[in-house]
Amino acid sequence: MSIQTSFAEQISLVFKLYCLTVMTLVAATYTVALRYTRTVSLDLYFSTTAVCITEVIKLFLSLGMLARESGSIDRLKTSLTEHVFRSPKELLKLSVPSVVYAIQNNMAFLALSNLDAAVYQVTYQLKIPCTALCTVLMLNRSLSRLQWFSVFLLCGGVTLVQWNPAESTKVQVDQNPVLGLIAIAVAVLCSGFAGVYFEKVLKSSDTSLWVRNIQMYLSGIVVTLVGVFISDGPKVLEKGFFYGYTAWVCLVVFLASVGGLYTSVVVKYTDNIMKGFSAAAAIILSTVASVLLFGLQITVTFASGAVLVCLSIYLYGLPTQDTTKLIRAEPHKGTNQRLMII
Repeated sequence: MSIQTSFAEQISLVFKLYCLTVMTLVAATYTVALRYTRTVSLDLYFSTTAVCITEVIKLFLSLGMLARESGSIDRLKTSLTEHVFRSPKELLKLSVPSVVYAIQNNMAFLALSNLDAAVYQVTYQLKIPCTALCTVLMLNRSLSRLQWFSVFLLCGGVTLVQWNPAESTKVQVDQNPVLGLIAIAVAVLCSGFAGVYFEKVLKSSDTSLWVRNIQMYLSGIVVTLVGVFISDGPKVLEKGFFYGYTAWVCLVVFLASVGGLYTSVVVKYTDNIMKGFSAAAAIILSTVASVLLFGLQITVTFASGAVLVCLSIYLYGLPTQDTTKLIRAEPHKGTNQRLMII
């Protein structure tokens, strides 16, 4: 019996390490690949079209997952008819995070067009305190003292990173670091608000997560298409929707759509500590890749700030009773396993 238990624990550990590796590689590869596609060519693709295609792929993925969950075509049709085609109010409700996520994704492209991947990866961790604040305000949750300490520690680390930013010597395109920093700030605010808003919507009913995703991505496709023609309409009509697309651009779109789904699925088999390690490892990998690919010059302030950010992520993820306790309301039944495609 003890041998079987020991073997099962080894399998569990191996699987968790596998999940950790995948989450880390997805996060790091997406950031570095996106940065690469925005700096290697003067004939850049339209980032708004990439965001739109990502929404389309996510929609089809969610349809596939709902079909699997339903078990039959008839149940799938019934679910779509009831919750999508005959629920305009629900579609309108989910259009809010659709708009916010569309802004966030476009800001990520803008930020990585003007900032190094490592600097972006570290600074983007400000989404943690932003999400924490939105959770306190919108879901009436409380944070422990250690979590509040980790939030301030993270902010201090990001400040150090931005105090004397590391520079890339191999990037020849024009960049505007201030614009990149503003883009990250907007993306962070959008990430925190949209994530918590979507969680609150999930708790408001027992509707399937995949139905909610479909509702959100239908709105998202409309919003991002409008964004394409507002931002790049004349150029898209002249050069084509897929102008400038390469294998690397397709990889970025793939990671943005499928990567988010895969990471969300494996997260339920891990814990917050492992997620913290994953985020810290992604920062390290992004930094190494930036040094090799973009000639990033590491400064003392950057290194110190990155270490503080990694430490704060770990501290924030330590298990505490306060993070899961609701002060005023308990979540509805059926929402204990929430998978989100972001």
